Amino acid sequence: MDMSDATRRAALAERAARAGGVVAREQFRGELTVEQKANKNDLVTQTDRDAQTQVVATIRQEFPDAIFVCEEPVDSEDVDARAAVPETGPSWVVDPIDGTANFVRGMAFWTTSVAAVSSGEPVGVATYIPAQEDLYAAGPESVTRNGSPLSVSSRTDPETFAVALLGWWPINEGANARSLFGAASEQFGDVRRFGSMQGALALLAAGALDAGFMPATPHPWDALAGVHLVRRAGGTVTDLSGDRWTVGDEGLVVSNGRAHDVVLQAVREGVNVEFAD
Repeated sequence: MDMSDATRRAALAERAARAGGVVAREQFRGELTVEQKANKNDLVTQTDRDAQTQVVATIRQEFPDAIFVCEEPVDSEDVDARAAVPETGPSWVVDPIDGTANFVRGMAFWTTSVAAVSSGEPVGVATYIPAQEDLYAAGPESVTRNGSPLSVSSRTDPETFAVALLGWWPINEGANARSLFGAASEQFGDVRRFGSMQGALALLAAGALDAGFMPATPHPWDALAGVHLVRRAGGTVTDLSGDRWTVGDEGLVVSNGRAHDVVLQAVREGVNVEFAD
């Protein structure tokens, strides 16, 4: 994909994320229709669907034949919706509300995230936090929040790091969460969980957080936009083995790059996994 096409798609990702986020914000803290998906804490609302419909419609105004990978099902038969990110060619990865549990509870930290992807790699992304009116965006030449350049933090001492637990665990996997939290607490100054992976990754790209991690394989709509933000802001993103993270890899380990080996080791200890260096 050439630079001009990537720039065009990056700009469209911003417009689409903002358009979907506005739809969601109009219904935030209103009367919601809430349903359960995989379990009683995995929630979806009609607002998720409405916001996603707006994102898809905005993108299709410029690319009528676009391929989409969305968190929620796409009902329209004339939309090319896939279950996985295509290995070749362009596609769009959409999370209409990342942090639906926060949204349902009236908490203001949730995002609408859109990634323009080419052969599995993001080329332009946007993560919009509508309740805060913050737009994080990265294209081929810039990474910004509300138009101002971003950079990951410059902290080097892990004992001063604020780190985020990414993803979530069902109730019957609580022991794994406690183990990971315990290992992280022994290494870092502060351990937090935000309830929105894309939001946490945006904060990391802005230098507010120093690292984040999860042992499981993230869904592409939960990770791709934020991964691109962090990389463009100078951070490091790997899988559990320490190799460059790509869609479908096991685990997600993200940091400012200053002590990534320490972050990796903490995650491995937390999940009791050993890797050869």
